[in-house]
Amino acid sequence: MSMHFDLVDLRLMVHIAEANSMTRGAELSFISLPAASTRVKNLEESIGTKLLYRTSQGVTLTPPGQAFVSHARMVLSQIEHLRGDMQEYASGIKGHVRVFANTTSLGEFLPPVLRLFLQRHPDVNIDLRERLSHDIVRAVTEGQTDIGIVAGLVRTESLETLPYHRDRLVLVVPRGHALDGAAQVAFADTLELDYVGLHESSAIHAFLRQASDELHRAIKLRIQVGNFETACRMIASGVGVGVLPESAAGRHARAMDIAIVPLSDAWSVREMQICVRSLAALPSFAQELVQLLVADASGDLGPEEQGMRDARDERNMRTLF
Repeated sequence: MSMHFDLVDLRLMVHIAEANSMTRGAELSFISLPAASTRVKNLEESIGTKLLYRTSQGVTLTPPGQAFVSHARMVLSQIEHLRGDMQEYASGIKGHVRVFANTTSLGEFLPPVLRLFLQRHPDVNIDLRERLSHDIVRAVTEGQTDIGIVAGLVRTESLETLPYHRDRLVLVVPRGHALDGAAQVAFADTLELDYVGLHESSAIHAFLRQASDELHRAIKLRIQVGNFETACRMIASGVGVGVLPESAAGRHARAMDIAIVPLSDAWSVREMQICVRSLAALPSFAQELVQLLVADASGDLGPEEQGMRDARDERNMRTLF
């Protein structure tokens, strides 16, 4: 089989898939509808199978079309990374590391390690993004990111993994609340309460929304905030309760009128993992970042790194009031 397609074809198929429309796909690709139709027809003839189901309501992808678009997105993503990296090299940057992480690792564990890494490598940039764990696994597998940090039960069979931190999600309530002092509580039994939640783009928000959907219940959000500290402040003032990482809640509980109640749900205890496609295939500076993350998780931080973490915690305490 001889298959012929170019980047215009890849972008066109992605746009058609996103719009479920040949017309809109052509517009997004800045080509005419007849030209788009001809390109899709030539693609289908070259591959030897239909890529689109065509109906009066629009178009949808056939199974081969879904596979084609999945690979097209990977190729286009890699090209964008290539373009960005080349621009940075031209301006003096010698390396680029992409890291996708869950909410807890991003807010609680990564900052001092990344700060140390960037100090050691002034000519390397880091692209750090917050994602859900299953999205992170897919991104690492597809080459959208170099390093992923995931939590909980996610399938990582095709990836190399290293143990990272362990944390658990807990219920945080105001001091004096009816649940203050409880040995534990089920998440389902808290859904009648008003909640202080994180913003909708956070991984924890999406995780809790999924957990409540599985119970066929809804979280009663009274307010949404941007970080753990603000959430604890709102909880301390009596706005509602919240589910937060124990590491963050415990730190803020030392200076705020909040109490921590363990959740009885199995999913509340989360083992985090570092995942990569191939550690040996990463650039040496990216391998060093992985080594720093492993050292941080195992408690083998040097004096410099530990000093940074202690200083961060002290600054957090000073800024609570």
